[in-house]
Parts: sequence; C-alpha cells; structure tokens
Amino acid sequence: MRFVKAKGSAKSLDAASLQRARDLSGLKGYVTNVPVALMDPGEVIGKYHDLWHVEQSFHMSKTDLRARPVFHRTRDAIEAHLTIVFTALAVSRYLQDHAGVSIRQLVHVLRPLQEITVVIASHEHTAADPIGPEAAEILHKLQIPTGSPGH
Repeated sequence: MRFVKAKGSAKSLDAASLQRARDLSGLKGYVTNVPVALMDPGEVIGKYHDLWHVEQSFHMSKTDLRARPVFHRTRDAIEAHLTIVFTALAVSRYLQDHAGVSIRQLVHVLRPLQEITVVIASHEHTAADPIGPEAAEILHKLQIPTGSPGH
C-alpha cells in the first residue's frame, strides 16, 4: 500500500514514490541537531550504533528485573523514577560483568537466597537458605563472603 495512490475508489501506482524508494535503496541517513563542531559525522554514526547497549539494558530491565511501567505526573517523581531505574541498570551491569553470567541467571540463582535474624529472649538467631554451588560461585566472583549465617 506504500506505493498506491487512492482517490475515492480508484487506485493507481505512485510511480514517483516507487522511483524515490528505488533511488534510496541501500542508503541509510542520520539526522541530528548536534552541530558538526561538537560532533563529527563519524562520531554521530558511532553513537547511533552504540544505542543497542541502551536498548538491551531496557529490554533486560523490563524482563529480567520484572520492572513495570510507572506513570508519573510531576517532574520530581519522573526524575526519581529515572534515577532508580538507571541505578538498577548500573548495578545490574556491574554484577553481570563481574559475575560473568547474565542478569537473568543472576536473578534466577540468587533470588531464592534469604537470610533472617530474629531476637528471642535476648538471643539473636539467624536462619539462612543453603547456598548451592552455582550461587557460591557467583558470590565468590562478586567477592561476597559465604560464611555461616550471622558471620
């Protein structure tokens, strides 16, 4: 339908649009409002190509971190939300890079681990889930001690 003109019930080929598409086939353009003095064309293209990192991060945040969209109305709320999101992304990237596994794997392996400390009759009691070999390896890579509970 891209190259079809419609007038009422009559339809015809839009030859000019078709020829323009053929002329531009295989070409890719980049449009920016950044002055050339600030960023040369090669740098603009390089920055554009780096966008996949950002897109990958947001995809990861929505799925692996189970993030949900939140709709804010005030500037302070929007800025606070973005600060939290970008902090979570930065921490996630750090963990992924240092543990050598995906965020999905980190969440899957480490989410079940829990520890609780309660005080009963002035005595502190700590209970923790056992740390399996996969979790122990990740925690070791992150330099997080896996000693006995409460130590």
